[in-house]
Amino acid sequence: MENIQVFSVFEISRHIRQVLESSIEALYVKGEISNFVHHSSGHMYFNLKDEYATLRCTLFKNANYKLSFKPADGQSVVCFGKITSYEKGGSYNLNVSSMVPAGIGDMQARFEALKKQLREEGLFDEAHKKKLPPYPERIGIVTSPTGAALQDISNILKRRYPVEAFVYPALVQGKDAPRTLIRGIEYFNAEGRVDLIIITRGGGSQEDLFCFNDEELARAIFRSKIPVISAVGHEIDFSISDFVADLRAPTPSAAAEIAVPNKDDLMSYLGSMQQRLSLSAKNRLSGDAHRLSELTLKLSRYHPQRLWQDYQQRFDMAEMALKNIKHLIREPQTAFQKAQHSLISIAEIKIRGKLDRGQDSMHNLAQQLSTLGQNTLFKYNMELKAKAGMLAQLSPETMLNKGWALAMKGNRVVRSIKDLKAGDMLSLQLSDGSKQVEVTKDK
Repeated sequence: MENIQVFSVFEISRHIRQVLESSIEALYVKGEISNFVHHSSGHMYFNLKDEYATLRCTLFKNANYKLSFKPADGQSVVCFGKITSYEKGGSYNLNVSSMVPAGIGDMQARFEALKKQLREEGLFDEAHKKKLPPYPERIGIVTSPTGAALQDISNILKRRYPVEAFVYPALVQGKDAPRTLIRGIEYFNAEGRVDLIIITRGGGSQEDLFCFNDEELARAIFRSKIPVISAVGHEIDFSISDFVADLRAPTPSAAAEIAVPNKDDLMSYLGSMQQRLSLSAKNRLSGDAHRLSELTLKLSRYHPQRLWQDYQQRFDMAEMALKNIKHLIREPQTAFQKAQHSLISIAEIKIRGKLDRGQDSMHNLAQQLSTLGQNTLFKYNMELKAKAGMLAQLSPETMLNKGWALAMKGNRVVRSIKDLKAGDMLSLQLSDGSKQVEVTKDK
């Protein structure tokens, strides 16, 4: 016995605890509650059982205050926690960190498992997220055509920005819903007409929203060549489609506000840009005019007439000098004439050379000036045409030609049905004229 290692009961119990806790990760356990006790300390003690075994469980006070239901014997639940061992009692135990009724628990477990799988595959990575178009012209909406979500999105799009919206009718609840949602995404990608896709539905229970946790739907969103906004349920609701989409919107209304800019803000921005462009053009033209004046002055110095006058004057002075020399020296007439002809030839050669160079310089300067003026005018003409085109797209005439109407009550624009009552006379302005109409009902 002296060479045999003997362990105490505590050492064995501690070793078992270390083995259990290190080898078994946190897990989900489903079973029926029995022997439930809510202790005065705030901790909960109970057993989870099925037809074959029983597992002791502890749900401490710092975790059980988050429960959304009141546990009781006989309830079927799903618990999430870590297996541990209690040395003093020599038994193993599940330290529960969260607990939900079994139906919800199964869905949550599937949700977490799929979420983990797709994250590991990289479907949630920011590197794969596509940028949303800043000014979309056409938007595809995949949702129920009778749902409140579509109505909310349509109202906000009409108010904020003149964009075409196309609806693909899909189921948004039940086992067949993922298949129709996938077809909607694939349809818009195949057509290639829209700049952005919104997949959406309004609020509901976890069971109602669970169709948006479908793996094939997630992969269809990931494959989409067109950016996708996911707007499912309320702000507190999260689905797999939210994580894989290029952008998650907390509500359908928020999706519409994210998808398009506010036309009023855009018009204000365009007005500011127009003012800045006009000021910049004026400053540039003023600078170019000053430079043109300088070039004109510089060009005048090389004008052929000016050069000819300068050299004519020099020639006259040279001729006068020759006359003085003739009176001063007593050389033969032939020598004087040769000197005179030689000086005249030299002067003419120099004058012709400088006149040619002056004409070339004047021609180059005139050509530079013409090119500079044409380029400047062309540049600002193109910028003004581009801004005019953008303003034309947002003009009232353009909006009326697209099918919009302007309702006037007296001298005021009608912005809400709250401003109307039965018997009111309205002037309805359309693209080809106006009509007087009468409101017959309050609602």
